[in-house]
Amino acid sequence: MTDAAETPSKVDLLNLTRSGLEAFVTDGLRLPRFRADQLWHWVWQRGVRDFAAMTNLSREFKATLARRAMLPWPEVDVVRTSRDGTIKLLLRLADGERIETVLIPMGEHYTQCLSTQVGCAMACTFCSTGELGFTRNMSMGEILGQVLVGRAHLAEKGLPTVRNLVFMGMGEPLMNLTELLRSLETLGSAEGISIASRRATVSSVGIPQGLKILGDSGLAVPAISLHAPTQELREKLMPKAARVPLDELLACLDRYPIKPRERVTYEYILLGGVNDSIAHAKQLVKLLGQRRCKVNLIGYNPPPADAGATAPYRAPEQDDVLAFEAYLRSKRITTFIRRSMGQDIAAACGQLKLLAGPPGQEGVTAGN
Repeated sequence: MTDAAETPSKVDLLNLTRSGLEAFVTDGLRLPRFRADQLWHWVWQRGVRDFAAMTNLSREFKATLARRAMLPWPEVDVVRTSRDGTIKLLLRLADGERIETVLIPMGEHYTQCLSTQVGCAMACTFCSTGELGFTRNMSMGEILGQVLVGRAHLAEKGLPTVRNLVFMGMGEPLMNLTELLRSLETLGSAEGISIASRRATVSSVGIPQGLKILGDSGLAVPAISLHAPTQELREKLMPKAARVPLDELLACLDRYPIKPRERVTYEYILLGGVNDSIAHAKQLVKLLGQRRCKVNLIGYNPPPADAGATAPYRAPEQDDVLAFEAYLRSKRITTFIRRSMGQDIAAACGQLKLLAGPPGQEGVTAGN
């Protein structure tokens, strides 16, 4: 009888890059390289999670995979659908930890908002996720597993698939840089999920060392969570992020290698009576006016009333939002007002804080 301690643990194939999978198949299983190509196609392009359903693999290969490998997709605990078509999935990871991912309808395709950490250590004062604190980083398999689950859910509902990805869910992506880069590299595989770098956006509060590495990789376009036009105000709103002085952060972004038609994106959440006045707009112009950039304005999304939390801020008045936008545009700063999707299911920017509800619940809001 074989001692349990001598039994090799199964290899998580979702956590292997293309070269890692090739090494597992050729060196670990002593099989030809084309078997790795077949397996990669089934896992990432076809989204098949059962080795038995991989029809062009030999019976022996499938049996070996069943013994030696696994495909641990995140499990769907709760689904909620907004009146605007946004879908939020509460996913349970293999160790029982839970994270959220959001599918946002964009005409003939979906954009998926991905989490990179269980919780978040940044503790930005306007973000519900920050209240959870930080538990751990997610692996590449867990990060990309969200895409597999999201695409499968959309296919089951007969909806268009995911074409764009934004790393704007739970966590600070650049604090999980190794797994982020592995994920971005795998996303770009033409035989896999096949999402090009121009369709993948990494949102960060701004960590200079991480931004340099991301820029050198050429794997994604950054979106910087700015949210304040001065160092003093940023320290109040984002005390941990503001440990990097604004001038240091902006100097780093001035050096970021972007293509001729690209610009650095700055995200700016408008908090009613806090950072949404014309005076603040003038300060923002002074900060960004000579830089190659665009600004996304986002109205603050309070936590839902049924969450039991007291909102630390209030949403801005629509007139103030429009005036802020008009001023930036008058100074020739490319500016967009980003529509908040999924507010009624707490899926909008800054609202991700883990859904309540029993496993498997399909929650669809009224009016859908």
